[in-house]
Amino acid sequence: MDNDLKKIALVFGGSRGIGAATVVRLAKDGYKVAFTYASREDKANEVVASVEAAGGEVIAIKADSSNAGQIEVAVEQAVAKFGSIDALVVNAGIFSMGTVDTVPVEQLDQMIDVNVRGVFLAIQATAPHINDGGRVITVGSNVAIRTGFAGTSVYQFTKGAVAAMVKGIALDLAPRSITVNNVQPGPTDTDINTGALEFLADKTPLKRVAKPSEIAGLIAYIASEEAGYMTGSSITIDGGFTL
Repeated sequence: MDNDLKKIALVFGGSRGIGAATVVRLAKDGYKVAFTYASREDKANEVVASVEAAGGEVIAIKADSSNAGQIEVAVEQAVAKFGSIDALVVNAGIFSMGTVDTVPVEQLDQMIDVNVRGVFLAIQATAPHINDGGRVITVGSNVAIRTGFAGTSVYQFTKGAVAAMVKGIALDLAPRSITVNNVQPGPTDTDINTGALEFLADKTPLKRVAKPSEIAGLIAYIASEEAGYMTGSSITIDGGFTL
């Protein structure tokens, strides 16, 4: 593919886990990729090195998804570097547990700020720069359907909010033929699940957790031309966990 014809992707939360796998996959598929990271510069540099070693073009941008100003600056930097956006992936998110009687308000506010408000603001800031016919993809969670564990109510409602949000935004952007969809992974081998992989695998009918690359594969499909007639949908990929 001619370098000048490559599409452009922006991934919020792309330094680790599903986000990192998505950056690598989209770059492999021919995208120039900008991605954000909040704190782990070392991990962001590893992703950049991996993509560049394979001949891809990528930049890492430090941005906190709970900060509206930093979200806007991240979009500006991505557009300044690569031009308009063809695919936006909003993966940035945080997870913490606590039963309803123990969750401090600061923890509640932080999860809402990143997992809900940050998702909306990332889409809002990027939308003017997305080419007609482009893609918006959020990364939610299968807990929007079923959690099965006490102590996850805040995380669950933030991911349920994302699933609801994409329906309305899909209608907003439909006149520009921009699709908006939500991927809902189940147990995946990421930092969030460190120490619980064996337990989670046992709770899943397929008796394993997902590889981040498997989630990235679904994201890549939704970003493709073949998925152009799907919008406003939440697609669960969880090994049957929610069956």
